[in-house]
Amino acid sequence: MKIFIAFFLAAPLFVQSQEVDASDILFLKIQELESEIASLRSELESQGYLLEKLLSEEIEQEGNSSKSDNLTLSESDSFRFEGINDSKSIDEVYDEGIAFLNEKDYASAKQSFNYLADNFDDQEKIPLCLFWLGEISLLESNLEESEQFFQRLAANFPDHWRTPLAHKKIGDILMMSGQLSAAKNKYQYVVQSFPENSASSLALQLLENME
Repeated sequence: MKIFIAFFLAAPLFVQSQEVDASDILFLKIQELESEIASLRSELESQGYLLEKLLSEEIEQEGNSSKSDNLTLSESDSFRFEGINDSKSIDEVYDEGIAFLNEKDYASAKQSFNYLADNFDDQEKIPLCLFWLGEISLLESNLEESEQFFQRLAANFPDHWRTPLAHKKIGDILMMSGQLSAAKNKYQYVVQSFPENSASSLALQLLENME
């Protein structure tokens, strides 16, 4: 009888202990999710900083001299450019996209780069347009679309100077998507295939952090 009473008194404590354990697990899960969200937010902020840095390098390299009064691409301009694969038209549309990027008008920049990538054939500007489209989509947290642009650049323009960084960006997207093994393989590919490129150094650093 005493044993039964002791068991009866201890039962609520056991149930309470189970409830505490369950709440502890829930708390840890919440902490884990908050940590992941903070990590993704930090990644996006880093991408924003990198976009500005790359844009600055691009402007310096291209010697961009476009003015603010030449930024708007009207319907008549679109008609004038359509089907005309001349360097002046290509440069005008590209410089317009870069100007929009400078103003952080990503929607307009995306429109200009998309138009150029879909309507012209230029071995230098089209890969750059695809690169910027991938960067903008990444800033918009559209990982799938971003990867498609970088894949398109890497597949169609394997010898372009932005291709190594495009491969590295694909690795970043894979890592952000939780595909760590695939990301690691992509980083290793960058290191092995483009040892002299700065993208290789970035990929190597990420590989070391993953160890």
